[in-house]
Amino acid sequence: MSSDGSAPYYVAVGRRKEAVARIRLYGGERGIVVNGRPFEEYFPRILHQNVIQEPLDLIGENFRVSAKVVGGGISGQAAAIRHGVARALVNANEQNRMTLRKAGFLTRDARVKERKKYGLKRARKAPQYTKR
Repeated sequence: MSSDGSAPYYVAVGRRKEAVARIRLYGGERGIVVNGRPFEEYFPRILHQNVIQEPLDLIGENFRVSAKVVGGGISGQAAAIRHGVARALVNANEQNRMTLRKAGFLTRDARVKERKKYGLKRARKAPQYTKR
């Protein structure tokens, strides 16, 4: 909940790869703003828009979402926002936890890029073998 006495909101943080999303959930009419821009403008691809809206559609409640997201790429940022929105929905109402858990929205996707190893071109790709 907010502490400054203004409109009440619920706060959560979502993460995916290198992306970190700080989410504020306000009551009222549904609308999503990402970094001060409408989310349709920030995420022009329908796939990313659907990813962000999944937790809200599953719960079926209307909330205004304000997201500040930094780091990573577009897909990582969209998934980080989804993770944060799901966590904020649990803060808003504890009964949402089981529904969101079953859908897998509360689980932090820990997959990140593997580091490059010395002697290799990438994390696992070796230089071409030459017999002679």
